[in-house]
Amino acid sequence: MAVSLKDPQNGGIDELSEINVTPFIDVMLVLLIIFMVAAPLSTVDVAVDLPMSNAQPLPRPDKPVFLTVKQNLTLALGNDNVPRSALQATLDQQTGNDREQRVFLRADGAVAYSEFMNVMNLLRDAGYLKIALVGLEDTGQVAPTPVAATRP
Repeated sequence: MAVSLKDPQNGGIDELSEINVTPFIDVMLVLLIIFMVAAPLSTVDVAVDLPMSNAQPLPRPDKPVFLTVKQNLTLALGNDNVPRSALQATLDQQTGNDREQRVFLRADGAVAYSEFMNVMNLLRDAGYLKIALVGLEDTGQVAPTPVAATRP
């Protein structure tokens, strides 16, 4: 509650019906400082080994389309090598121009992440947005089974 110290006409102190925003501004400034300090701490700089996955295995389609990035950075669609320049035409031919069909993308563990992302960008530029990343399931068994993690 705020009080007005103007010239009172009736001898009493009048109340103001205005909102005092000073405490609100103080709280906002404190929150701003907290977020400015905490934001740089939220980034993670940890080395990771990405080939293993604990995702649940997805049902396999009747005729899956597997695109493989080999260790020497060449691409293979199914069992056939395909040049990067002909990727879209070969995918269109194999899927019957169905760009809604999911492409299962797998890569050798030695492939750099930037190269893997370049292949994903090639798929996006070709119009194939449904991409499933294939990895090995971490079950603790000697022979892991393949799984797919879906990218929206």
